[in-house]
Amino acid sequence: MAVTKLHHAAYRCNDAQETADFYTNFLGLEYYAAVSEEDVPSTGEKCPYMHIFFAMKDGSCVAFFEVPASPPMQKDPNTPEWVQHLALNVESREELLQRKKLLVDGGFEVIGPTNHGFCESIYFFDPNGHRTELTFHIGDDAMMNKLRTTAPKMLAEWNKTKKVQTDAAWIHNRTATE
Repeated sequence: MAVTKLHHAAYRCNDAQETADFYTNFLGLEYYAAVSEEDVPSTGEKCPYMHIFFAMKDGSCVAFFEVPASPPMQKDPNTPEWVQHLALNVESREELLQRKKLLVDGGFEVIGPTNHGFCESIYFFDPNGHRTELTFHIGDDAMMNKLRTTAPKMLAEWNKTKKVQTDAAWIHNRTATE
Protein backbone atom coordinates (compact mmCIF):
# COMPACT_ATOMS: atom_id res chain seq x y z
CA MET A 1 0.00 0.00 0.00
CA ALA A 2 1.42 3.38 -0.99
CA VAL A 3 -0.24 5.36 1.82
CA THR A 4 1.41 4.66 5.16
CA LYS A 5 -0.52 6.87 7.61
CA LEU A 6 -2.46 10.09 7.91
CA HIS A 7 -0.17 13.11 7.71
CA HIS A 8 -2.91 15.56 8.65
CA ALA A 9 -6.53 16.41 8.10
CA ALA A 10 -7.20 20.15 7.90
CA TYR A 11 -10.26 22.12 8.90
CA ARG A 12 -11.11 25.78 9.26
CA CYS A 13 -11.30 27.42 12.67
CA ASN A 14 -12.79 30.66 13.93
CA ASP A 15 -9.98 31.49 16.35
CA ALA A 16 -6.56 29.82 16.35
CA GLN A 17 -5.91 30.38 20.06
CA GLU A 18 -9.30 29.07 21.14
CA THR A 19 -8.77 26.03 18.92
CA ALA A 20 -5.26 25.46 20.32
CA ASP A 21 -6.58 25.67 23.87
CA PHE A 22 -9.38 23.19 23.13
CA TYR A 23 -7.31 20.54 21.36
CA THR A 24 -4.48 20.65 23.91
CA ASN A 25 -6.48 21.07 27.13
CA PHE A 26 -9.56 18.96 26.41
CA LEU A 27 -8.24 16.32 24.01
CA GLY A 28 -4.59 16.17 25.12
CA LEU A 29 -3.06 16.64 21.66
CA GLU A 30 0.39 18.20 21.31
CA TYR A 31 0.50 21.67 19.77
CA TYR A 32 3.01 20.68 17.13
CA ALA A 33 3.58 23.39 14.53
CA ALA A 34 2.32 26.62 13.03
CA VAL A 35 2.69 28.23 9.59
CA SER A 36 1.42 31.70 8.74
CA GLU A 37 1.69 33.39 5.35
CA GLU A 38 0.08 36.02 3.14
CA ASP A 39 -0.13 33.80 0.06
CA VAL A 40 -1.35 30.20 -0.34
CA PRO A 41 1.66 28.12 -1.53
CA SER A 42 -0.42 25.65 -3.59
CA THR A 43 -2.57 28.21 -5.44
CA GLY A 44 -0.67 31.49 -5.15
CA GLU A 45 -3.81 33.36 -4.10
CA LYS A 46 -3.56 36.10 -1.50
CA CYS A 47 -5.26 34.91 1.67
CA PRO A 48 -3.50 35.62 4.98
CA TYR A 49 -3.79 32.63 7.29
CA MET A 50 -2.58 30.91 10.44
CA HIS A 51 -2.23 27.13 10.01
CA ILE A 52 -1.85 25.24 13.31
CA PHE A 53 -1.09 21.53 13.76
CA PHE A 54 -1.79 19.13 16.64
CA ALA A 55 0.07 15.82 16.80
CA MET A 56 -1.21 12.46 17.96
CA LYS A 57 0.83 9.63 19.44
CA ASP A 58 1.44 8.01 16.01
CA GLY A 59 2.73 11.29 14.52
CA SER A 60 -0.38 12.02 12.47
CA CYS A 61 -1.91 15.45 12.90
CA VAL A 62 -5.14 17.37 12.79
CA ALA A 63 -4.68 20.93 11.57
CA PHE A 64 -6.71 24.12 11.38
CA PHE A 65 -6.64 27.27 9.30
CA GLU A 66 -7.77 30.61 10.65
CA VAL A 67 -8.52 32.78 7.60
CA PRO A 68 -9.86 36.08 8.97
CA ALA A 69 -10.13 37.82 5.57
CA SER A 70 -12.57 35.19 4.27
CA PRO A 71 -16.33 35.21 4.89
CA PRO A 72 -17.44 33.26 8.00
CA MET A 73 -17.53 29.50 7.57
CA GLN A 74 -20.87 27.79 7.24
CA LYS A 75 -22.11 24.24 7.58
CA ASP A 76 -23.43 22.48 4.50
CA PRO A 77 -27.22 22.70 4.96
CA ASN A 78 -27.74 19.59 2.81
CA THR A 79 -25.54 17.29 4.90
CA PRO A 80 -26.87 15.90 8.19
CA GLU A 81 -24.93 17.27 11.18
CA TRP A 82 -23.75 13.80 12.26
CA VAL A 83 -22.17 12.87 8.91
CA GLN A 84 -19.07 15.06 8.70
CA HIS A 85 -16.87 14.52 11.72
CA LEU A 86 -13.34 13.91 12.90
CA ALA A 87 -12.86 10.62 14.78
CA LEU A 88 -9.82 10.26 17.02
CA ASN A 89 -8.81 7.09 18.84
CA VAL A 90 -7.97 6.93 22.55
CA GLU A 91 -6.05 4.16 24.31
CA SER A 92 -8.64 2.95 26.83
CA ARG A 93 -12.26 3.14 27.92
CA GLU A 94 -11.04 4.90 31.06
CA GLU A 95 -9.43 7.59 28.89
CA LEU A 96 -12.65 7.91 26.89
CA LEU A 97 -14.65 8.45 30.08
CA GLN A 98 -12.06 10.87 31.50
CA ARG A 99 -12.22 12.98 28.32
CA LYS A 100 -16.02 12.92 28.48
CA LYS A 101 -15.95 14.23 32.06
CA LEU A 102 -13.43 16.92 31.14
CA LEU A 103 -15.58 18.05 28.20
CA VAL A 104 -18.83 18.03 30.21
CA ASP A 105 -17.14 19.91 33.08
CA GLY A 106 -15.90 22.41 30.46
CA GLY A 107 -19.45 23.09 29.32
CA PHE A 108 -19.54 20.93 26.20
CA GLU A 109 -22.52 18.72 25.40
CA VAL A 110 -21.38 15.12 24.92
CA ILE A 111 -23.31 12.17 23.46
CA GLY A 112 -22.32 8.67 24.55
CA PRO A 113 -20.50 6.49 25.05
CA THR A 114 -22.18 4.76 22.15
CA ASN A 115 -21.27 1.12 21.59
CA HIS A 116 -20.76 0.40 17.88
CA GLY A 117 -19.74 -3.22 18.46
CA PHE A 118 -16.16 -2.72 17.26
CA CYS A 119 -15.65 0.58 19.13
CA GLU A 120 -17.18 2.79 21.80
CA SER A 121 -17.48 6.50 21.03
CA ILE A 122 -18.39 9.87 22.45
CA TYR A 123 -19.49 12.75 20.24
CA PHE A 124 -19.30 16.52 20.73
CA PHE A 125 -18.70 19.74 18.82
CA ASP A 126 -15.41 21.61 19.07
CA PRO A 127 -15.49 25.43 19.53
CA ASN A 128 -15.61 25.83 15.72
CA GLY A 129 -18.73 23.68 15.33
CA HIS A 130 -16.88 20.65 13.94
CA ARG A 131 -18.39 17.39 15.15
CA THR A 132 -15.71 15.35 16.83
CA GLU A 133 -15.67 11.75 17.99
CA LEU A 134 -13.37 10.09 20.49
CA THR A 135 -13.38 6.34 20.12
CA PHE A 136 -11.92 3.31 21.83
CA HIS A 137 -11.46 0.15 19.75
CA ILE A 138 -13.13 -2.94 21.29
CA GLY A 139 -13.46 -5.25 18.28
CA ASP A 140 -11.55 -8.51 18.08
CA ASP A 141 -9.83 -9.89 14.98
CA ALA A 142 -12.76 -12.17 14.05
CA MET A 143 -15.22 -9.27 14.22
CA MET A 144 -13.02 -6.97 12.17
CA ASN A 145 -12.41 -9.71 9.58
CA LYS A 146 -16.16 -10.32 9.27
CA LEU A 147 -16.72 -6.58 8.66
CA ARG A 148 -13.86 -6.48 6.16
CA THR A 149 -15.09 -9.47 4.17
CA THR A 150 -18.72 -8.30 3.93
CA ALA A 151 -17.80 -4.75 2.85
CA PRO A 152 -17.29 -5.38 -0.90
CA LYS A 153 -20.62 -7.25 -1.25
CA MET A 154 -22.45 -4.57 0.70
CA LEU A 155 -21.06 -1.74 -1.43
CA ALA A 156 -21.84 -3.56 -4.67
CA GLU A 157 -25.44 -4.12 -3.60
CA TRP A 158 -25.76 -0.53 -2.34
CA ASN A 159 -24.56 0.72 -5.72
CA LYS A 160 -27.32 -1.25 -7.43
CA THR A 161 -30.22 -0.51 -5.08
CA LYS A 162 -29.32 2.44 -2.78
CA LYS A 163 -31.12 0.47 -0.06
CA VAL A 164 -29.84 -0.32 3.42
CA GLN A 165 -27.63 -3.40 3.47
CA THR A 166 -28.07 -5.66 6.51
CA ASP A 167 -24.93 -7.82 6.27
CA ALA A 168 -23.34 -5.93 9.17
CA ALA A 169 -26.54 -5.17 11.12
CA TRP A 170 -25.33 -7.58 13.81
CA ILE A 171 -22.80 -4.96 14.89
CA HIS A 172 -25.45 -2.63 16.37
CA ASN A 173 -28.04 -5.23 17.37
CA ARG A 174 -26.17 -5.74 20.63
CA THR A 175 -25.29 -2.14 21.45
CA ALA A 176 -26.65 0.44 23.85
CA THR A 177 -26.00 4.11 24.47
CA GLU A 178 -25.16 5.02 28.03
